Amino acid sequence: MAAAEDGARRGAGGTGEWARHWQYAELPGLDLLRAHYVRHTFPRHAHDGYVIAAVTGGVEEIGLPGGVVRAGPGSVVLINPEVPHSAPAGVPEGWAYATLYPSRELIAEVAEDDGAPRGTPGFTPDMVMDPRAARMIADVHRAAEAGNPLAADTLLRGVVARMLRRHAGPLPARAATAAGAADAERAREVLEARMCEPPSLERLAAQLGTRPFALLRAFRERYGMPPHTWLTDARVRRARLLLEAGTPPAEAALAVGFTDQPHLNRHFTRIVGVPPGAYRRGRAGAA
Repeated sequence: MAAAEDGARRGAGGTGEWARHWQYAELPGLDLLRAHYVRHTFPRHAHDGYVIAAVTGGVEEIGLPGGVVRAGPGSVVLINPEVPHSAPAGVPEGWAYATLYPSRELIAEVAEDDGAPRGTPGFTPDMVMDPRAARMIADVHRAAEAGNPLAADTLLRGVVARMLRRHAGPLPARAATAAGAADAERAREVLEARMCEPPSLERLAAQLGTRPFALLRAFRERYGMPPHTWLTDARVRRARLLLEAGTPPAEAALAVGFTDQPHLNRHFTRIVGVPPGAYRRGRAGAA
């Protein structure tokens, strides 16, 4: 594992934290994260794709819309796209895990090949105790790190199919538009379009013809976090795309509305788990 962790240790004041977030070119549609976190806390955020994470040591606490889940060794955490969640350590020694971030397209491909019913699949539990699946997830990482594409792809599809067969159904459609939901969606569109110069909550509400507190409440209900938290997460997501395209971190910071690179570094590291420079180096095909 020494080669895999080269350049990934984070030197967090002697805590022993390390992380590697990367892509293996032979596994398209997948990001990999293997890490040990002690003091690091993931703030409220969401992903475009899925999360399938095997805890290999310690305890991770995951704050989800339905409550807090404590995941220890042998457990597998399952999070669907766009589900807001946070994650601190659940014990003083932190937690270690191996995480797969498959895209929606990869999940749909495996589901179709495995004969799943039509429709976008979604995981029904937030966590399952499945030591065999946890070992398979860790083995995907080991095979990718060893440069063994046949083993990595075989294990990846095997564990994804196992999770889908046992713990998935059609991803539920969003509920019919509740009061304020349309305003929340319009607010999101405005914030996406004005990411570098977002309006205040009061001006945003006035633009949409509603009141600030009503908009705040509707936005929380729709996206699981207040507008300013959602905006930070959205900026980091867009920065990831820019970094993947080869944009230097300093340029990416300004392009998404952060004041400077240190501002990007702070939020990016909190949400993604590694600094922007390490993330960029870990992209498929990167030197």
